[in-house]
Amino acid sequence: MSQTTQKTHKLAVAAMLSAVAFVLMFMDFSIPALIPGFVKMDVSELPALLAAFSLGPVYGVLVCLVKNVLNLLFHGSTGGIGELCNFLLGATFTLVAGALYKAMKSRKGAIIASVAGAVAMALISVPVNYFISYPVYAAMFGGIDNIIAAYQALRPNVNGLSECLVVFNLPFTLLKGMVDVVLCFLIYKPLSPLLHK
Repeated sequence: MSQTTQKTHKLAVAAMLSAVAFVLMFMDFSIPALIPGFVKMDVSELPALLAAFSLGPVYGVLVCLVKNVLNLLFHGSTGGIGELCNFLLGATFTLVAGALYKAMKSRKGAIIASVAGAVAMALISVPVNYFISYPVYAAMFGGIDNIIAAYQALRPNVNGLSECLVVFNLPFTLLKGMVDVVLCFLIYKPLSPLLHK
């Protein structure tokens, strides 16, 4: 495969995965027993993780960018803040996972890389939510106290936004990442011919 053909193939696969990721963003759902209903679960990072493993970490980040730009254009409801935060988390996940996998290409390496990416996404979710998304949501929902009250309805003894994010959002984001990891390992091999050739 020539260099031009290879690049065209990578862009075509990235575009396809971006479209799938965009559709998956619509298929979000709440888990009110674990976290307030305004925090949604989805698997839209799955195509980006597939891109990071098959095409390289930059393509994983590109898929995260394109799906969020499309969501902002066609479905956005938070003035771009939700999409910005989703991009930052997804880009962290796929960049870490893709870069580590590129350095150790084996099944064990893929497991280590993807779990490390999920952990990195969970860790960065705390400052991203604290400094970017929740100040905006506080203005939209009548103050930060209303947001904290939604967390306290699940666990009355949590105090302050930072504690809410560490107790609820960090493990929830890790769970979200690990669901993507498991799904990736289930479907990567069957999709491999399409992703690589």
